[in-house]
Amino acid sequence: MALEVIGIVGLHGSGKTEVAKALAEFDVPSVRMGDVVWEEVKRRGQEINESTVAAVANEFRKHEGLGAIAKRCVSLIESRGKGKRAVVVDGIRSMAEVDEFRRSFGDSFHLLAIWANERIRYSRVASRGRVDDVMSLESFREKDRRELGWGLGEALALANFIIVNEGTLEELHERVIGLFEKVVGGKA
Repeated sequence: MALEVIGIVGLHGSGKTEVAKALAEFDVPSVRMGDVVWEEVKRRGQEINESTVAAVANEFRKHEGLGAIAKRCVSLIESRGKGKRAVVVDGIRSMAEVDEFRRSFGDSFHLLAIWANERIRYSRVASRGRVDDVMSLESFREKDRRELGWGLGEALALANFIIVNEGTLEELHERVIGLFEKVVGGKA
C-alpha cells in the first residue's frame, strides 16, 4: 500500500492546521512545513515571530530555490508515514513546493486548497495568538501579498481539491473526512 500524501495550501487563517487536526483523529500524522523554518530560527538563537520566520523562509527560498522547504520536509514525511495510510503536509506556499512533492511522491501526492475570505481569516488569526501571527490588518495583508508572491495563488488555483472553510469546525471536519475517504479509500 502506497503512502498517500495530502498537501494543504491556503492563506494564513484559512484552516490548514484544522484539516490536519481532523485527520489526526484517524491516525494520520502531519508535517507542518513552518516547523522546518521555526527549527532554523531557534537554531540561530532568534526569537520566533512573524519577522524572523519570514526572513528565514525567504532566505531558504533565495539560496536553495522556491522548493527548499518542501525538500527539507520529504524525509520527515517518509519517516512519519512509515506504517500509515497517509500523511498530511500543512502549509504549502508555492507551486515549486507542489512540484517537489510530486517529484518525490508521484501520483500519491494530492493537493488540497483551503479557502476562506479575508474577513474570516483575519478574525481567526487575530484571536488565535500564535507567536508568528501578524496583528494589524495592514501586516496581515502584507503577509498575504508576500505568500502570493511565492506562488501560493497558483498552487491554490491548481489544487486537486478545494474546501471552502467559512462555516463551523464541525462542517470543516465532515468535509475533510469525506475527502480523506475519497483520496485514501475506505472509511477514515
